[in-house]
Amino acid sequence: MSAPSIPKKQWAQVIEKTGGPVQFKEIDVPQPGPDEVLINIKYSGVCHTDLHAVNGDWPLPTKLPLVGGHEGAGVVVAKGELVHDIEIGDHAGVKWINGSCLSCDFCQQSDEPLCSKALLSGYTVDGSFQQYCIGKAAHVARIPKDVPLDAIAPVLCAGITVYKGLKESGARPGQTVAIVGAGGGLGSLAQQYAKAMGLRTISIDTGEDKRKMCLEQLGSEAFVDFATSKNVVKDVQAATEDGLGPHAVLLVAVSEKPFQQAAEYVRPRGSVVCIGLPAGAYLKAPVFESVIKMVQIKGSYVGNRRDSAEAIDFYRRGLIKAPFKVVGLSELPKVYDMMHKGQIAGRYVLDTSR
Repeated sequence: MSAPSIPKKQWAQVIEKTGGPVQFKEIDVPQPGPDEVLINIKYSGVCHTDLHAVNGDWPLPTKLPLVGGHEGAGVVVAKGELVHDIEIGDHAGVKWINGSCLSCDFCQQSDEPLCSKALLSGYTVDGSFQQYCIGKAAHVARIPKDVPLDAIAPVLCAGITVYKGLKESGARPGQTVAIVGAGGGLGSLAQQYAKAMGLRTISIDTGEDKRKMCLEQLGSEAFVDFATSKNVVKDVQAATEDGLGPHAVLLVAVSEKPFQQAAEYVRPRGSVVCIGLPAGAYLKAPVFESVIKMVQIKGSYVGNRRDSAEAIDFYRRGLIKAPFKVVGLSELPKVYDMMHKGQIAGRYVLDTSR
């Protein structure tokens, strides 16, 4: 396939300084290096991590100026001379892990997200809130052409991340997983992957819109509203058939308190998997109960390349129907404002053509 015409300028959302604001402006289109591809981003999901990049409230410095975003789906329009396993015209995605060294102990054991030299899209390298984005060829997601690019965009971070967390939880088909923050972008996908993996789910979040979505659209068996519940621990345990609590808890919340409750309501020998990253938060759990219940508390980061391929395949087979809304790239500040207010159910996806 002949290479398409690539413009010299493009529209992007750029952070010039920590704390914002985000500026919608024209910038140069980047050129791919020898081991890189250039992807014409059609759609990009908006993740809460992108808001942390704007605010600079994680203990990790961001590149400045910075183009955020790490859920970009589009078409390969150029590639470096060392790239031989992906072609011009192929559909591909830019994920959180933009690249890694591929040679350290972690990379050799399929734990490339733990590589100390990992490049992070929309954080340490420019990401997908632009019309043309660079990615290391070894790490860009391969997207089948029968998969819609707007719908797959949220899977490239949120989907892969929660799928990895469910695998890390050790929960088996037929067992119950409580998903904390169930109504958000990560949580709505976690319910879908859990159901596809044969797991039963309890949703924990707040608000009538999120309750309806979780119970009526996403298949959760129970919904616990943490804002109206008089005793979240007892209500979560009561939502399980034997009253002992869920076999695992997936924490995708963006505030600290839920991380401190989970070990209390998970059942004996259960696992608490921490995925969300509230700024400045700490994990706390009652030592006595955690010991005598033999509770396992662990962190789960993003998935590796194999996890990514599997997560995308779940969607391709029709097992994942994640809720999302499409708005223009120029409307990113409005999406951030809704994130600040906790008003987003599901995921927002940016159309880079507007």
